[in-house]
Amino acid sequence: MKVLIVKTSSMGDVIHTFPAVEDASLARPDVSFDWCVEEAFAGIVALHPAIGRIHTVAIRRWRKALLDGATWREAAALRRTLRERRYDLVIDAQGLLKSALVARQAGAPIAGFDRSSARELSATLFYDVTYGVPRNLHAIERTRRLFGQALGYQPDLSTLNSGIVPPPVTPANIGANTAFLLHGTSREDKKWPAGDWIGTARLLVERGMAPVTTWSNEREKAVAEAIARAVPSAVVVPKSTLADIAAILGRSTLVIGADTGLTHLASAFGLPTVAVFLATEPGLTGPRGPYASTLLAPPGGRLTPAEVVAEAERLLARRGAALAGKT
Repeated sequence: MKVLIVKTSSMGDVIHTFPAVEDASLARPDVSFDWCVEEAFAGIVALHPAIGRIHTVAIRRWRKALLDGATWREAAALRRTLRERRYDLVIDAQGLLKSALVARQAGAPIAGFDRSSARELSATLFYDVTYGVPRNLHAIERTRRLFGQALGYQPDLSTLNSGIVPPPVTPANIGANTAFLLHGTSREDKKWPAGDWIGTARLLVERGMAPVTTWSNEREKAVAEAIARAVPSAVVVPKSTLADIAAILGRSTLVIGADTGLTHLASAFGLPTVAVFLATEPGLTGPRGPYASTLLAPPGGRLTPAEVVAEAERLLARRGAALAGKT
């Protein structure tokens, strides 16, 4: 049986789908899985060994050039490629009109959330079979339940395993006992002040850890360089591909991150991960993992470096105890 997963974006949403893929790959070894995703996140999807062919869409780019002939040629090529694969089933794990339209291009039966469960009601008009999943569940559990119903098994919700593995290559200048500081995020109101990141890096150095950070644009570069100037032992990784960053992230000892996709990735790797939420509620989409914790700033208040590092120490101790118990 050949199944196409449609979950195009965002990075966090893509990562939230991995536990469902892991469930399905174990419960249904007779099924092979492909995935259709935004081109920017293809490298993230490739982290799961059960995924075969990765099809990319460029909805974000196409929207900016709807009248361009190249846009329509790319879309037509995607449609041909999807239909050539002759899928037995498409699972739209996103529940949006845009994802439903992408799923439709495969020319196969589509399974998705029902009218009370989908994020956009219009998406359900394109589904051949629908399933009810309570909306008050975390996104990870919702997707696991959807896959289970669509493929005929009951997921074990008492466990959580993403099944992903980091890429094999790590830059030579990244040593052991690293603490990856993910300060970059999409919205200004979600960003922890540079001074707090510097304070956190200093506290980590005092505890024998090596801070590592990176950047993806000029504003983030300025923060990364400010951390390195204030804490000379901090390592700044130059702007890199998602695969390279994932390789470093996956081999870190600790991750402290803002509300960003890479923080979700760290928790999916099973790393001690402290998520710093300032302007958004973690609610039903926050990072989940065996050693993940979310700190939410109080209304009108702030989170201090001392609070964040104390939580990091708690998670490291818990993981250490768990590892000791296995030996």
